[in-house]
Amino acid sequence: MKNKFIIICVLLISSNLLFSQIEKVKKKDTLEYKTSEIVVSALRYPERVIEVPLAISYISMHDFSMIKGIGIDEPLKTIPGVLAQSRAGGSDVRITIRGFGARGSGDRSNSGTSRGIKFFLNGIPQTEPDGRTSFDFLDFSLVDNIEVIRSNASAIWGNAAGGVISISTMPVAKQSFLDFTAQAGSYGYKKYIAEAGSEMDFGYLNSSFSASTYDGWRQFSSSERYLFNLGLTSTLSKNTLLNLFLSGVSNKFNIPGPLTQTTFDNNPDSANSTYLSRKERRYNKAVQIGLNLEHNLNENNSISGMFFVNPKYLQRSERNTYRDFTRYHLGGNVNFKNKLEIANAVNNTLLIGLDEQYQDGAILFYSLSPDGNRGSTLKDNKREGANTSGVFIQDEIMFNDEFSAVLGLRFDDVSYYYENFVNQDVSENKSFSKLTPKLAMSYRFSGHHNIYFNLGGGIEVPAGNETDPSPYLGMDTIHLVNPLLEPIVSTTYEIGSKNVGQLDGSFINRLNYEAALYLIDTKNDIIPYQGGKFYFTAGKTQRIGAEFGLGARFFNSLDINASLTYMNSKYKDYKIDSVNYDVSKKDKYADYSENDIAGIPDIIYNVTLRYTPNRFDYAFIELNFEGVSKYFADDANLFTVPSYSIMNLRLGTARPISIANGLGMNLYASANNILDAKYAASSFINPEIEKGTGLPVYLEPGLPRNFIFGLAFEWK
Repeated sequence: MKNKFIIICVLLISSNLLFSQIEKVKKKDTLEYKTSEIVVSALRYPERVIEVPLAISYISMHDFSMIKGIGIDEPLKTIPGVLAQSRAGGSDVRITIRGFGARGSGDRSNSGTSRGIKFFLNGIPQTEPDGRTSFDFLDFSLVDNIEVIRSNASAIWGNAAGGVISISTMPVAKQSFLDFTAQAGSYGYKKYIAEAGSEMDFGYLNSSFSASTYDGWRQFSSSERYLFNLGLTSTLSKNTLLNLFLSGVSNKFNIPGPLTQTTFDNNPDSANSTYLSRKERRYNKAVQIGLNLEHNLNENNSISGMFFVNPKYLQRSERNTYRDFTRYHLGGNVNFKNKLEIANAVNNTLLIGLDEQYQDGAILFYSLSPDGNRGSTLKDNKREGANTSGVFIQDEIMFNDEFSAVLGLRFDDVSYYYENFVNQDVSENKSFSKLTPKLAMSYRFSGHHNIYFNLGGGIEVPAGNETDPSPYLGMDTIHLVNPLLEPIVSTTYEIGSKNVGQLDGSFINRLNYEAALYLIDTKNDIIPYQGGKFYFTAGKTQRIGAEFGLGARFFNSLDINASLTYMNSKYKDYKIDSVNYDVSKKDKYADYSENDIAGIPDIIYNVTLRYTPNRFDYAFIELNFEGVSKYFADDANLFTVPSYSIMNLRLGTARPISIANGLGMNLYASANNILDAKYAASSFINPEIEKGTGLPVYLEPGLPRNFIFGLAFEWK
């Protein structure tokens, strides 16, 4: 505890010195600031980003309008603290925030899903009750804006120790438009996008559609996805707002799997032989309907409610079986908000809410035919369900629009339901519950600059496919749920600063930055074994990190956007009982305390330079550098994932070329990994060892040099 106190004091003192020096520099400059009015919902109600005492980043997708968009990695990797990696160039993405989600790689955590981070699409949870998130509905070429909370957010959002990513497809600017985009690129990539928005008598209607196909650069890495979105926002009365959303998706992708170092060096475009023989793949079809209603009771009080339903039909070849999933995911929330002026320039906002999510359905396990399809033998028939309930209270008090404090408390209960329809005697229910507090404070030096402190608790429960008992403990015939797993419990100490504003000056026209220093203590960190075949927990882990993000514009023509993350991640108390690998090794332990946490690099960086000539502002050229330091893929720190740096080039029209009245055209092209660097885009954690060679099977090769070309028409 003494060491923690010393560290926090050092962070506080150094940060205050840094921020005071920045203020002095600004006062010497005669430039005038224009306050930005970016509004976010990090605290579950609209608030200016500068007022929120959390590490939060806002992305307008207009800055990323000319991207591939299949995976969610392209815009997210520009944010400090976020590691976003496309495994094979498609929709299967590995994403972590401050190390949370790092275990999301392996047989059971692979395949277009993530852990530890809560995702929302138009306010509808994409994260299932057990904490798993599928990316099927997330096509960032159809998105208008993204909010990323990097702070521990469990006291506000529930099972979200790693933060929250909230995505909106509804345009902020409600205007009539029609867009059509066609893209083509290397390795058989093709994509078509259509979007439309219209102001109606009853509200604003927005719709979008995308169809993408990709042959893949690795053997057996092709994919195809078809996605449709429809959104309506309508003011029913002076005090009532209605939002309706409908989405449908068909997403199919093959999984080439990890490679040994030898195969990675000599044949990186090959597929893992086991994955290839089984034709490991995912074919997901789903529909999502959501309704949100907001009503002002009077000037000070309001209520809101959301309900959604999300039926799914999932097919996959996985671990030598063919599986059919039928799932029904539904839920909603109810919130009450009270705003009160306690005294002159002293305002209070009280929020009380309830969240509920439930998912249930059957899984049919078939034998796998020689060609990797459904066999004729039904091997198992199971029910897998989960429910999460959360109640919370949050109070924010603001003094003179300068100082604010947030207190929060939330109780979550997550339950699992398992039933075997073949063996009627085998069924099990298990629940995890946790009370999570939060304290945050913010001081605003001006309308554009703040400093904040955040102390928050976090909870993350094991995902459903992480709860199986160890296959090596053959004597356990009672449990369907691993009895040794407990929820991840974390505490975050954080100090940070944000500056958001425009400048009136001939030299510097924009200067935004965000900085954060944090310490995260975690108990019961969930660790994958044997490439994700089963999971246990590490006693204690610790992460100490620093993040910095910068956005600047010079001479009204040169934009610089950069992010830098440093994080030291250690197991503090971690012993493994070898019986979990081999029953004959009972009472033999391996101690990995003070080792680096597997799957988390120390350094992540991303720098983008964009130049738009003043005298020819129809065109731009953009150069991007991104890199990751080396990290370990196993708890023993024996298997290293090499560091890498890659360079990307993009050019195109900075604004539409006018063709006719209201009709414009955009052209763009990108060359990615232009130096053709060979690198590992991701890795399996605690991987399996290949029989015969004794080599770990853990490296997933990243895309070599590739090109994208696009043509877009828009009418407004």
